[in-house]
Amino acid sequence: MIKEIKKLRNSETDSLNPEDNYLSIQLSLDGFSFCVYNKIQNKIEAVGIYEFDNLNGSPYKQLECIKELFIKEKLLQLNYKSVFVSHFNNLVTQVPQPLFNKKKLAQYLQFTVKVLENDFIAYDELENSEIINVYIPFVNVNNFLLDTYESFDYKHSSTVLIENLLNQYKNLDGSFCFVNVTAHNFEIVVIKNKKLELFNFFSFTCKEDFIYYILFTAEQLNLNPEEFELILMGDIEKESELYDIVYQYIRNVKFYIPNNAALQLNEIPFHSHFTLLNQFK
Repeated sequence: MIKEIKKLRNSETDSLNPEDNYLSIQLSLDGFSFCVYNKIQNKIEAVGIYEFDNLNGSPYKQLECIKELFIKEKLLQLNYKSVFVSHFNNLVTQVPQPLFNKKKLAQYLQFTVKVLENDFIAYDELENSEIINVYIPFVNVNNFLLDTYESFDYKHSSTVLIENLLNQYKNLDGSFCFVNVTAHNFEIVVIKNKKLELFNFFSFTCKEDFIYYILFTAEQLNLNPEEFELILMGDIEKESELYDIVYQYIRNVKFYIPNNAALQLNEIPFHSHFTLLNQFK
């Protein structure tokens, strides 16, 4: 079942030539989101956010929902100048570039996730960093998108997240902890003295799980909750119980503010949908 969470559209979108615009898509097992970006005017023209219910982690049901969505959503049927896709899942690990060997992709992942013999494994080279992201993409959806758009670029969502944060904080000393929240998961990125210290992915069911994983990560990295800066992103608001419990235990808490506020629609908080709105190149 497809549930529409948010659908926003610039009033002038219908009159624009789609070939002057870029399409951004983010995939996950329990959802699908897209946005249309006008590079000439440097603004977002449309955003669509959808959730998939009762898929039980099935990639086949995920593809069925996406096919159904493409039939209903006319903006997804247009020809765009470029299409960018990010894969959001926990089937990812980071490898230092000096140690990387593309013949050993499965070995890198086996330390953190279960790898099947027929799994297709991809990797991204993170810009301005000696880090390789090794991951398993949603191959069945990639194949469908290839039939739909003929060509597109894809990365793991954490590649987009880490690259953009490193670029933004590359000249700042100190420790910064970013928490990017979705419905039942969150990514955590720690940048310390201009370099990536850690990336991890956690699933949670309650606010106690949420704060436990953050504090556990801080403890492992010797980050003092009285000193380091926690920057919140994604599906979290100041009025939420997640924010309340974080604020109880960590002194310096704030929401992410983008460098380019033009890449936002007024109805979308500045700190939300970071990957979707930052994967255009």
